[in-house]
Amino acid sequence: MPGWRKTWALGLAALVARLLVVRWAAPRFPAAADGFYYDTLAHRLAAGQGYTWLWPDGAVTYAAHYPVGYPLMLAGAYRLFGAYPAAGMAVSAILGAAATIAMHRLALRPTPTWRADAAALVVAAHPALVPYTAAFMTEAIAAYLLVIAASLGAVARDRPRRWPWLAGAGLVLGVATLVRPQCLLFAPVLGLLATPPGSAVGRAWAAALVTAVTLAVCAPWTVRNCVRMERCALVSVNGGWNLLIGEQTTTGGWGEVSVPPPCREVWAEAAKDVCFERAARAAILEHPGSWLAKMPGKLAATFDYIGASPWYMHTSNGAAFGDDDKRLDGALETLVTRLLLVGALVACARMHGPRVRARAVIAALGGLSAVTLHAWIGYVAIVAALLALGVRALARAPVLVTWTCAFVLGTAATHAVFFGAGRYGLVVLPFVGALAFVDGGRASPVPPEPIASERSSRS
Repeated sequence: MPGWRKTWALGLAALVARLLVVRWAAPRFPAAADGFYYDTLAHRLAAGQGYTWLWPDGAVTYAAHYPVGYPLMLAGAYRLFGAYPAAGMAVSAILGAAATIAMHRLALRPTPTWRADAAALVVAAHPALVPYTAAFMTEAIAAYLLVIAASLGAVARDRPRRWPWLAGAGLVLGVATLVRPQCLLFAPVLGLLATPPGSAVGRAWAAALVTAVTLAVCAPWTVRNCVRMERCALVSVNGGWNLLIGEQTTTGGWGEVSVPPPCREVWAEAAKDVCFERAARAAILEHPGSWLAKMPGKLAATFDYIGASPWYMHTSNGAAFGDDDKRLDGALETLVTRLLLVGALVACARMHGPRVRARAVIAALGGLSAVTLHAWIGYVAIVAALLALGVRALARAPVLVTWTCAFVLGTAATHAVFFGAGRYGLVVLPFVGALAFVDGGRASPVPPEPIASERSSRS
């Protein structure tokens, strides 16, 4: 595998690009939307006031509606460098540079050529990721942490002594789970992928180790919730809210919750979330067909148009980032994102393995959708094309390939259940973009099954 000089150069380029965004954005774009709450909670943490919320009437209550991981990172930056917007934005800049380094090392394994450089450049310079450095939001942070975890998993797969790398991947996934709780779903998956095909016991052990370390990172916060929130939530108490939004949505995206009558006099944060969850489950069971019919709209809201950075900057300061700026930024981002999606589908079709024609058809249909309005079909086609390889081929495929398949599938399933938004689709962009540069000819081929005469002669 090539040396580290180019890897560090790519990481430095990613850092410089993001620090330029920080210099430009810090005085112009205050925390907005959900970012306002993350930033406010971070300031309270940095001031030693705990993860609490100050209400207009002066009351202070413990909070857990928003995941704690990102506010903790911001609070650390504020304690070290002062409570300035630039310090908070720098957290995303540093993690983006670290993820670029991790992606380069991850991509070198299946494609030790210029293609690995291009895969790293997807993270370093993607027009959806770099401007989002200005946002006090969690999606890019979670994506960067998942890239780093996948890279550690790929290293573990190549080493005879795997457990330190598996533990490191679990540690990073634990932090990612504190930032975005659904990341926990991918802990056992990464353990399985980080182990070469062979012993089922070894793969199960690796999955258990990564999951255990991930849960151990979250455990102190879970105990805190048991004590302070009167509910033992793993990370946050917003699952019921999100399920109710997904049950009520008419567009597939976020909408104001219509509070069910039984919940109107429930004020405690955790108790209200439980009440919302019960109401949402009851409504879904009463009309399951209606809820299922909303899933395509939720996927469309998640994957058709990302638009996270133009939306955020326009929301934060419409005077500094007007409608024309929003349209131009969104158009550039969409063009690059769709081209990379088509490239990923081509890579899926070219990859060594069975069912070549089926994968070519799936990729062609996905590619057609990628150049029309319904890009979400293209992302689903990536999963379908890779699953068409079969278990044996996927088990031998590089971690980057299988992790992308699992992550796109998990993201789609999560937001089909809850609700969609372009910023939620942003988390898959580093992996889908990198997949576009995987050389299918270098993937480990699956040995063909012996023909009947060979099987009989061997027996």
